[in-house]
Amino acid sequence: MAKLSARQRQDLIEELPRLKRFCLSLTSDPSDAEDLLQITVERLLEKGMPEDAHVAKWSHRVCRNLWIDEIRSRDVRSRYAQAEGAMEGVGTTSSNTDESVQLDRVSAAMERLPPDQRAALVQVAVEGCSYAEAAALLDVPIGTIMSRVARARKALAEDLEWSVEREA
Repeated sequence: MAKLSARQRQDLIEELPRLKRFCLSLTSDPSDAEDLLQITVERLLEKGMPEDAHVAKWSHRVCRNLWIDEIRSRDVRSRYAQAEGAMEGVGTTSSNTDESVQLDRVSAAMERLPPDQRAALVQVAVEGCSYAEAAALLDVPIGTIMSRVARARKALAEDLEWSVEREA
């Protein structure tokens, strides 16, 4: 595989804002998203890509694969920590405003979505991609994107409705 051409480097620079939002949609954490973006760009610069590769599709695919590797790695570390009894609780903070509480609820519900559904929903609902564009970026059939977005929307609605009922 060839290193990035000047045109591919320029295309990658132009793709960085979307790629950064995609990283955030996968990780649900700004610092993890920054790390994932950096690792993705480093990998692209180090390994390159085929001359005829579509930069947006290729970079999103590399990013998604790196995140999957990270999730697997975290899972292994977590299981090891649990076996050792070293798992520590993570505290959370929230603001007192109604908007902040609602945003926290939506963010938490998004985090509970499976990564594939979350990525599809972000591409369509947040990034404004068509189903076809999202399918191309995530390298899955358009029907899969439509299904994932529908299931994600339904899960979010049920999750948020359930959390409101539970607090009342």
